Amino acid sequence: MDAILNTEQEELLKRTRDTLGQLRDLLGDTAASTEDRTALADSIRQLDDLFLLVVAGEFNAGKSAFINAFLGQELQTEGVTPTTSQIYLLKYGEVTNLVPGDKGVWVQTAPIEMLNKISIVDTPGTNAILREHEALTAEFIPRSDLVLFITSADRPFSESERNFLTQIRDWGKKIVLLVNKTDILTEEGERNQVIEFVQDSAKNLVGEISAVFPISAKQAQHAKAGQPQLWAESGFEPLEQFIHDTLDDDGRFRLKLLNPLGVGLKLVRKQLTHSESDLASLQDDRQLLDDIERQMLYYDEDMQRNFKARLSEVDNILYAMEKRGDDFFDEMIRFSRVTDLMRSRSLEKAFETKVVADTPKQIENRVSELVDWMVEQDLRQWTAVAEHMAQRKEAHDNRVVGQSGPKEGTLAYDRARLVSSIGAATQRAVETYDKDKEATELAEVARSAVVGTGLAGAAGAAGLGLALTGGLQLVFLDVTGVVAGIAFATLGALILPARRRRAKRELEEKLAALRQKLVGSLTEQFTREMERGAQRIEDTIAPFARFVRAENDKISAQRDELVELEAHISGLQAQLKLEAIAEESGS
Repeated sequence: MDAILNTEQEELLKRTRDTLGQLRDLLGDTAASTEDRTALADSIRQLDDLFLLVVAGEFNAGKSAFINAFLGQELQTEGVTPTTSQIYLLKYGEVTNLVPGDKGVWVQTAPIEMLNKISIVDTPGTNAILREHEALTAEFIPRSDLVLFITSADRPFSESERNFLTQIRDWGKKIVLLVNKTDILTEEGERNQVIEFVQDSAKNLVGEISAVFPISAKQAQHAKAGQPQLWAESGFEPLEQFIHDTLDDDGRFRLKLLNPLGVGLKLVRKQLTHSESDLASLQDDRQLLDDIERQMLYYDEDMQRNFKARLSEVDNILYAMEKRGDDFFDEMIRFSRVTDLMRSRSLEKAFETKVVADTPKQIENRVSELVDWMVEQDLRQWTAVAEHMAQRKEAHDNRVVGQSGPKEGTLAYDRARLVSSIGAATQRAVETYDKDKEATELAEVARSAVVGTGLAGAAGAAGLGLALTGGLQLVFLDVTGVVAGIAFATLGALILPARRRRAKRELEEKLAALRQKLVGSLTEQFTREMERGAQRIEDTIAPFARFVRAENDKISAQRDELVELEAHISGLQAQLKLEAIAEESGS
């Protein structure tokens, strides 16, 4: 800044730089567009540049004529066609010269005192034929300290002007409206009607407008060129006085700070909107994960409950065998059956037929049913998760209907990619799920569990039924051994009841041990399988869960910082505006 700053102004400038510097650093960690970051960086850099006044409006509204009249020198080409097809930056120079600058901008220098304090941008029309020139014009708006928007009295507030003013409004710029060519309005009533229309339209469209001035740049030029009688009618005197008062050292300082603060506030609020949208999307993702987690809990509870019910069926089969054993001993161990007790081979056959019967086959069938149920439930759980992910992906896709989709590197892009990836993985798991293979492997686990308990005589037993047969055979040998011992004992009135009680007790104890080993082993193995199935799903979802947690924490922190920056920027703006009011009251 060219003015010497007092202590208070230096402090305001420092606070503005610090606040906008924090915002610049924060935007570097967000998905803010390159254009937004560049606009903020340019605004910060311009804190040390001359005051920048941008002249905008449709072609043939008289922008170049106004600049020539304002500066009192014919610098810019005028005409009824779009003569300004480029952007011109007017700066002070010892000689009048025109040289190409950056990004297609032409730099016009001239030894005009006004340009020692301000730089002026002459832009192509808002309805320029070459659309890239309009885009360049829009790039200058964030950098402007004050916008003079010129509309023509013969066609005020065209559609392109309204669209362009909306862009200016979004950047929070201070706008002065100039209604040019008022000399063509010969009737006072017609003139007032046009001014009133422009004021009302501007207020409805933009809100606060600093001022509206009816002018005739043509008359002002003639007045400065030697026809002073046209000066009052040109309307330039109140305009120049307004600009002089606005652009004194204090006024330029305030506007110089208000410009980047306005840019910063727009970007803060824009990023806050993105943050809230991202957090809302993440909340939906968290809800999805919570739904899956709750479903996993219910799944586990249901599995445990049904698993116990199915194991109780196995228990019942063994209890039924025990009951048949009791009946068998009551029938066989009595004095009238002593002869049968002496025939050990016959006794063994009878025990196997009446007591053991088809117990191994029944248990094998129940365990097979249990295996099928486990596999079916596992598949159903995978299907449920796949459907959840598919619904989430569809919900996200519906949010971008008609759009090209989220940009790479943004939250929407990353989460969509993860949802699609996990959804595809779960869908593949469902589509390639081999129930027969899973059932065979699970049945093998059950068989191995039984073999591992030592119930079977041969570790290489071919099936669960055979393994259980081996286990029951051990019970059979132990118990029938007790019964056969009667043949070597002296018979008496007390011997047979004691042997019967002992045989029942032996059968009960052996079956209890077998039941404990069998049920315990199967429970351990099937619980492990349930945990393995749940872990597979959890491992599939884990990358998405970590992503959601990390992004939620990061964006929440960014939102909090943005809210704080918004308060700082609004506070600085309010202080600058209060100072302006105080200065006006003092004068």
